[in-house]
Amino acid sequence: MKRLLPLFVLALTLSMIIAPFALAADAAKPTPAVPDRSPGAPIAGAISTVTGMAISPLLGTGAYGAYQYFNATTPEQKAALPWFAQWAFFGPALLIVGACAAKDALGASVPPGLKKPFDVLETIENKATGLVAAGAVVPFTMTAVSKLLVGSKTAGVEGAVLESSGMAMLQVGAIDFSSLLNLLTVPFGIAMFAVVWMASHAINVLILLSPWGAIDAALKGMRTGLLGLLALSATINPWLGAALSLLVIIVAWLVAGWAFRLTFFGSVFCWDFLTLRRTRFTPKENGNKLFAGGNFPGVPPRTYGRLAQRPAGGIEFQYRPWLVMAERRALVPVDKSQLAVGKGLFFSSITANDRDTLFLLPPRYHGHEDTVARTYLMGGGVRDAGLRKAWGVMRELFGGSAAKTQVV
Repeated sequence: MKRLLPLFVLALTLSMIIAPFALAADAAKPTPAVPDRSPGAPIAGAISTVTGMAISPLLGTGAYGAYQYFNATTPEQKAALPWFAQWAFFGPALLIVGACAAKDALGASVPPGLKKPFDVLETIENKATGLVAAGAVVPFTMTAVSKLLVGSKTAGVEGAVLESSGMAMLQVGAIDFSSLLNLLTVPFGIAMFAVVWMASHAINVLILLSPWGAIDAALKGMRTGLLGLLALSATINPWLGAALSLLVIIVAWLVAGWAFRLTFFGSVFCWDFLTLRRTRFTPKENGNKLFAGGNFPGVPPRTYGRLAQRPAGGIEFQYRPWLVMAERRALVPVDKSQLAVGKGLFFSSITANDRDTLFLLPPRYHGHEDTVARTYLMGGGVRDAGLRKAWGVMRELFGGSAAKTQVV
């Protein structure tokens, strides 16, 4: 049964990727729908476009590019398709998506150490494709919205292009730039994209932190299912897609702080891991940079800051919310004698009473745990950090305080 589990998870993940787009194609075939010529329809489509690309930039562009390519019946139609609807892009893009799905599915049966480097590469890929998608989609889409708001004669053409392509990108030839209004709409579109992408990218970081392959596949499947539902909704009715997109945007806004901290943590993790920074890093005598853990009272998990020894005694955590706001300080509520460094497989942590994770050390500290323990006079020294129950770990990853020790 255990041998069949990876294949089952892989099949389930691929079906969640393919099924929504197949349903969307079937829904569009029976009877040609009457185009919605209302002024707000292209705006609704633009919201769905930005949201869908932000959820999964590579999968979103690749899947819709393939959908448009295979629905084009003549060579002229295929030649007029945008760049992401050409084999040169969506072929390799979907192959990469499939490789990531296989990695998550097969990861349920392999040790975390074999899968973690590929998780790092996927996290970097998500960052890079997010930048590409934002630069290619958001300006075009929001420029079309600008034309509609100023009453351009080309608004009807743009609406038809946006409606026919669902969540796909507007073609450059259909856009008549309205530079003045773009100064407002384009930044708004980029902000909308950034909020949703950051919340979606947090899933990649959770996969990076989690040592269980089955949980990784479940997280990836939920995100893919949401993208498929959004694509299907936008294909059936642009207003339905826009309503679902607005719900996604609101939820992403509510978790923006949590997602930002996870995104920054993932960036530091990937940089330290890929550049082998630990080989050229030496801990400071005071003020070392690290992240707050899930059990530090009054400080959000994965807040970035410095751990400093106070002249009057004790240790305090100095940090800036969102990295740029006014500095805050929080006294470590545990005596030094009760602190210890838990040495993990990829990165370590500072724990209190062998249970509560107070701080997470970036990978650059791997191999320097003894120095950190001596610097802050930790009574517990350095100890190996073992795996804990999955429920407790996931509670801490999502911001709870139930988890007790760092797992990797």
